Amino acid sequence: MRIVFMGTPDFAVASLAALVEAGYEVVGVVTVPDKPAGRGRKLQASAVKQYAQSKGLPVLQPERLKDLTFLEALQALKPEVQVVVAFRMLPKEVWQLAPTFNLHASLLPKYRGAAPINWAIIHGEKETGVTTFFIDEQIDTGNIIFQDTEPIDDYDTVGTLYERLKHKGAALVLRTVQAIEWGRCPSVPQQGEATQAPKIFRDTCHIDWHRTSAELYNFIRGLSPYPAAWTTWQGKNLKIYWALRPDQEPYEPKWWQHLQPGEWATDQKRFALVRTGDGYLSVKKLQIEGKRPMDIDEFLRGHTL
Repeated sequence: MRIVFMGTPDFAVASLAALVEAGYEVVGVVTVPDKPAGRGRKLQASAVKQYAQSKGLPVLQPERLKDLTFLEALQALKPEVQVVVAFRMLPKEVWQLAPTFNLHASLLPKYRGAAPINWAIIHGEKETGVTTFFIDEQIDTGNIIFQDTEPIDDYDTVGTLYERLKHKGAALVLRTVQAIEWGRCPSVPQQGEATQAPKIFRDTCHIDWHRTSAELYNFIRGLSPYPAAWTTWQGKNLKIYWALRPDQEPYEPKWWQHLQPGEWATDQKRFALVRTGDGYLSVKKLQIEGKRPMDIDEFLRGHTL
């Protein structure tokens, strides 16, 4: 079965690798054009392109998905199925060429959009998962093929959950391709209340210390390690990667109650607390502007709160 794979980041590489290692014929890989990155602004290929080239797979990098030259090149590959993982929204001219399905990192219709893993943790969900579905004209609305659930641990961050869903998603992609190949592929309309997981911008990540400790705990881990929740301190941006709630790290007596939301308290050795709307967070890992990430004890040795 002739497969065209479309994807960009590391999350998609696991699915592409699963298909290659299972012996499927990947006749082409579509990814984004190389982009400048780093201090030298040198052109850097996407993670999917790097993997594809390491396996000798043909790569297409269109600027525009409706470009006639690209569409002709895609048609020439004669795909029998197209697999999409963490890529752009496809125009009808592309997804109508062959049965086309997408892997999404949520249990659709929950968390449709660009950042499902982040928003599931930010909203305090206890469970998420992965979904394969047939692409249609709207984003993340097509008929569901398969789903697989994944619990969200209270100590999960985007980083830890991302890794598990990446591999769970790859297994689901492989299962979906096999079902299409065998002619036993489900196609069930999405049911239940739809929720959104919009793209996250810098302003989205700004910490509002008036919110509750539980909300801010989920907010910080839902943005860690990237793009990271941030606040300001002495006129500089301060990213916070990890912090604990009062029930996870209690401090007595409750002298912190006299602080205002956003104010810090510390022994200048081992701990630093920030007042929230109903308590505090004990900051454990952070990064001051221009420096590398540090555990709180190391940070306190070089900075006076």
